[in-house]
Amino acid sequence: MSKPKKQKFPHLVGSKWTAQQRTMGWRHFQVTNRKNEGKLVFAELVASCDPAIRFWINANVLKNRQLWKAGWQTRDQIPNIQTKIDGIS
Repeated sequence: MSKPKKQKFPHLVGSKWTAQQRTMGWRHFQVTNRKNEGKLVFAELVASCDPAIRFWINANVLKNRQLWKAGWQTRDQIPNIQTKIDGIS
């Protein structure tokens, strides 16, 4: 009897992510859905503050730490974040 094939990204749905650059105006997202297409896995990300902002992304992109960090980070934890200057962000 062969072992069942290990699922890629088994804990993807429900996971939280911080974009290192604003994405569609937001930084904090949660995975609400996943889709397997052949050998690829896609995640549907929804902005935590605006559920109307949603998009699909190749789940492998979430491994790129220059683009995404697991969990929701505070402004102080995000490197190179531009802070407001004279009230303009």
